Amino acid sequence: MTENPTRNSRPARPRRSRALPPWSLVVAGVLTGGLLGGAYGVLKPPTYTATAYVLAVPTESSDSAAALGFAQAYGRIATDLAVLGDARERAGVPLDTLRAGVRTATSPDAPMVAVSASSVRPAKAADMANAVARSLARRADATKADTHVELVQFSRAPRPTAPSSASPVVTGLIGTSAGGLLGALVLLVRPGRRPEDEAEPRPATVPGPAVASDAHGPR
Repeated sequence: MTENPTRNSRPARPRRSRALPPWSLVVAGVLTGGLLGGAYGVLKPPTYTATAYVLAVPTESSDSAAALGFAQAYGRIATDLAVLGDARERAGVPLDTLRAGVRTATSPDAPMVAVSASSVRPAKAADMANAVARSLARRADATKADTHVELVQFSRAPRPTAPSSASPVVTGLIGTSAGGLLGALVLLVRPGRRPEDEAEPRPATVPGPAVASDAHGPR
């Protein structure tokens, strides 16, 4: 008895592609970056920054141009070991903390030095800025006879009332932007799919049932 080939062989079903759409990489990057950025802003302690100002004043034997030049020079040496070592006792922090948290800035138009200090405690930030500003003024006063320029404290650093670090909302937005950009870059540089990979496989050809006259031969 001849077996029917249709019982043993079934047509193969075409495989359906389950790959995610390309834009899902960008969406995943946006969500991941936003979550990581927001978590960083929440977990990281806020930072406070206080700023004190000292003014370079020329003596009778000097002029304003010399005061402006020495203000630039004092701004560069404000974070030196000699100045910070003298300020650490008044600030009440180790030398490494002063070195990491104190920054200075000068103006090309005004003979002024801005001394900024950052800390997780507002009062400590103000103490650090004022201590370094006073130490810098004393250092300049010791050489006043040679430079003919002295530093006077123009403004003390007040205790900051608001953090200077970014809020969780800002860090979340930054993380969202960075994640979306990274996802777009991955989408651009990923290898392209070949045309034969995208084409769906054709079902296997199954022979039809044999005709009775062909199966049993001529009568």
